[in-house]
Amino acid sequence: MVLTSVTDRLGNAAGSAVGAVSGRFTDRVIRLGVTGLSRAGKTVFITSLVANLLNRGRMPQLLAASEGRIQASFLQPQPDDTLARFDYEANLDSLLRPAPQWPPGTQTISQLRLSFKLAPQGMFAAMAPSKTVHLDIVDYPGEWLLDLGLLDLTYDQWSEQALQSAEGRAQASEYCAKLNTVDGAKPFDDVSASQLAKAYAAYLTAARQAGFSNLTPGRMLLPGDLAGSPVLTFAPLPKSAGDKRSLRAEMQRRFEAYQEKIVKPFFRDHFAKLDRQIVLVDLLKSLSDGPAAVADLEQAMTGILRAFRPGKRGFLRELLRGRRIDRILFAASKADHLHHLQHGALQDLVAALTQSARDTARFKGALTSSIAMAALRNTVEIDLDRHGQSLPAVKGLALGSGKTVGFYPGEFPASPARVMAQARAGVSQWEEGAFHDQAFAPAPLSLPPGYGPPHIRLDRALQFLIGDVL
Repeated sequence: MVLTSVTDRLGNAAGSAVGAVSGRFTDRVIRLGVTGLSRAGKTVFITSLVANLLNRGRMPQLLAASEGRIQASFLQPQPDDTLARFDYEANLDSLLRPAPQWPPGTQTISQLRLSFKLAPQGMFAAMAPSKTVHLDIVDYPGEWLLDLGLLDLTYDQWSEQALQSAEGRAQASEYCAKLNTVDGAKPFDDVSASQLAKAYAAYLTAARQAGFSNLTPGRMLLPGDLAGSPVLTFAPLPKSAGDKRSLRAEMQRRFEAYQEKIVKPFFRDHFAKLDRQIVLVDLLKSLSDGPAAVADLEQAMTGILRAFRPGKRGFLRELLRGRRIDRILFAASKADHLHHLQHGALQDLVAALTQSARDTARFKGALTSSIAMAALRNTVEIDLDRHGQSLPAVKGLALGSGKTVGFYPGEFPASPARVMAQARAGVSQWEEGAFHDQAFAPAPLSLPPGYGPPHIRLDRALQFLIGDVL
């Protein structure tokens, strides 16, 4: 019986290996994760990406498109029956209406499969059949992304970090005041726990509105059907004595349940299966919110990357270690809010912001890059006259009023390293002038046949992410 069990295990292992080998000769599947914190533009990015891959007239930097290797591209049913389908058609319709609207933000995990028929290449191309490559695009709420860093923390470690971050923030004043009236060593009661959790969630929401990014647990910002459940009714507390029936002990138990029942399955079922990754960063908003927001964004980006398990892909590596993300792109979104003369400075700044994260990924073997881009261009460039000085600016429809406005955000600092140094030093405001952002409404679209929505460098981003497999 023991010998039979060993033989069965060896047979299963051999079968898995054969399956992995045979998979190399079937259609290639690439899973692209689209991530970014709230309002970074994930939904618009995926909608424009798909529209421009179905109609490739605006994609000259995607070499497979410009060189004619893509014979056809088409949407297919998604392969995972347990995930919602990304509602591409409804999102595109929102942008194509006579009075266009931004599509609703990401509320849950969704997926879309886009397939390509590729012309064969090489000496025997004339005799070879077309090749099929499937691109599975996985979208998920940016708020949930923040929780991956919790997997490496104990409740005490998380509490210490969370309370340290809250210290000095006006948005946390109510929660900090409530903490002063609570003794974690006293017996647990639901009323106290619920009040603390609500006050902490209110602080997280206010802090996000003020421009802070590194806020956990992320599900408190977007609880969905978990609202009010014990797994979301906890909050950070200072260390204290107490037995297993104390308030602090129950808070710790619920934090650990959140790790086990919410965060780990999310990582295992989705993140661990990704091949490529784009991280969208609303850097313009953080710059406008000030040095503290930029410093907090840098911490969030570094923490996010630790969960991505970057590294080189390879046949043996996949058999022995599982899949790894081998290409990561950090993209400063909404570049259409700037004149093209400022795009280089924005790209340099997102590179400086994510340098630590990119260094870690490169050390583990992944290719990384940074870019300033806009998945949907909603402005036109103008020269704005201010006190006799001509400024490189843009104009578009202001969100809310619908009025056409000219906008100049301010002069980018000459040194990205100096910007990051100020942010890390904790200064209250930028030493060199001020930087502003403007919320624009989507511009009316009229798409000629064969053309997707206008964009800035979306084709270059896709060339880095999937150009090698096309």
